[in-house]
Amino acid sequence: MGIGEQRLQQQLGTTVRAERFNGEQVLDRLNVRMREFVARQEMFFLATADAGGACDNTFRAGPPGFLHVLDERTLAYPEYRGNGVLASLGNIEENPRVAILLIDFFHDRIGLHINGRARIVDDAVLRAAHPWLPADGVPGRRPVVWVEVTVEEAYVHCAKHIPQLCKASRDSGGDGRAWGTDDARRKGGDFFGAAAGGP
Repeated sequence: MGIGEQRLQQQLGTTVRAERFNGEQVLDRLNVRMREFVARQEMFFLATADAGGACDNTFRAGPPGFLHVLDERTLAYPEYRGNGVLASLGNIEENPRVAILLIDFFHDRIGLHINGRARIVDDAVLRAAHPWLPADGVPGRRPVVWVEVTVEEAYVHCAKHIPQLCKASRDSGGDGRAWGTDDARRKGGDFFGAAAGGP
């Protein structure tokens, strides 16, 4: 726990409640129910920071269980071709601390925080150590590297304000969304007009 957390808890009178939560809910590993929860999820949010503390938050998605539980203290997820910026990977190179937030909006309406240290691992190296890792079913989409995360903290994100969402069918084609595409225009292109309004 950081000094800032302690100071705010004292100021706001939440010290006892926070100590109870930390004692009862924060683990240094993934228990069985957490591992089962991770294996069902199709998305998560990833927070990283560079060596100077500049933060980045991003979204990752894939088939259920694409965030693989290697053991109770280790996770790994594949990195695919994106926009080429490599903000998350660049931050991990400078500062291995990461925070992962998984939220099930569809069934359990609960979340799981996982904080830990990450390292970038070559696809062939990780598969040699864990040959059971599946290959992605999308043609032409193969990870070059993986991010392996050593779990330091895992704890619940309460359901209080998590909305209930309904999942759209990938086969419906109702919104014309090209699932898994690498075409810039079909991915959203310049949706916010940044390029059009740039210098």
